[in-house]
Amino acid sequence: MDGEPCARLAQAPETQDVQEVAPLISDSSTGAVAQQDDTRVDEMLVIPTEGQAAPADAGEQSQLAALASAAAIRVSRERSELLQEDAIDASLDSMFHAISSSKAVIKSQQKDEPDLLYDQKLAIVKELFFCKPVVFLERFHKIIREDHLLCFRHLAGNYEVTFYCNEVRKSSMKKRARTNVRNKRYAALQQMIKDGEYFSDEQMRTRDPLLYEQYIRQYMTNEELLVQSSRNLGTAMTLTDLLMSTYQEKIVQQRLQWQQEREDACEEEEDEDEEDSPVSNAEDWVPSDDEKSMLRDEFISRMHQRFLDGEDRDFDYSTVDDNPEFDNLDIVNRDEEERYFDEEEPVEIEDMETELDRE
Repeated sequence: MDGEPCARLAQAPETQDVQEVAPLISDSSTGAVAQQDDTRVDEMLVIPTEGQAAPADAGEQSQLAALASAAAIRVSRERSELLQEDAIDASLDSMFHAISSSKAVIKSQQKDEPDLLYDQKLAIVKELFFCKPVVFLERFHKIIREDHLLCFRHLAGNYEVTFYCNEVRKSSMKKRARTNVRNKRYAALQQMIKDGEYFSDEQMRTRDPLLYEQYIRQYMTNEELLVQSSRNLGTAMTLTDLLMSTYQEKIVQQRLQWQQEREDACEEEEDEDEEDSPVSNAEDWVPSDDEKSMLRDEFISRMHQRFLDGEDRDFDYSTVDDNPEFDNLDIVNRDEEERYFDEEEPVEIEDMETELDRE
């Protein structure tokens, strides 16, 4: 009995009953499929959509991603190697230029031989480096900078190379320490110029009365000298201050006399030309106001340089050199700083004959 309705449905699909049952079957099947799909989504956490690979393509995607990652790593490595090669080339050029433009003896020459040109020096330096880099490093390690050591990485492990590379690093550390001290002193100089006391006329004259006499005082008029003397006396508030001022002036005069006697003795021994002395023909020459201003600027500049060079004997330089507060002070631009500091101390290079000449 139960099989008859199924048979009739199969034999007569156009009947009304079939038409009513068919939609029900279709809806229920769709709901079941949707539920099944939701379950699979929850399990697989993948929702295939248009334009997105189906789960069956996951393996291919993983392979492609691995290939792309390997290619990216290879490109990055090649780019890093190219950058490193560029850095070595730049370091080589810098090192060759530093040596060729220095006063180092690149090649032993006879007295009558003309000096080597830059291009000739450069060719000899390059040939020695590429033929015998250890000898090159031994000869020129006093000129080579720390950033040039990149050029000797291919010789890592060589005892001589390690020794001379360490010498270059020690030298660089000393230069940095010296530069740090110079910067601190320059910062202190700017601060003291701003304060005004240490580099006042009175203080500078006390430290170097002869230099002050040569550049400023001997060209002052009687009125200017009277004003200066009155100003000094005016600062004395008590009898003690007045006595101290008188005593200080006596010390300045004694130091002036001692400096003058020493300079006269040196001039006699060295037979110097009187025109080189700033006091030569002073009695015949009366500077204009502009010239007086130039002389004053020159005097002040020399007093600044004395301080920077550590030649102010009565100044405690440890209060500057060991003071971390001066590390954070702004230093003016390099061009202005170079007015007070020489570029670098000259490097002493031994007379040498390159191995290329010996062969």
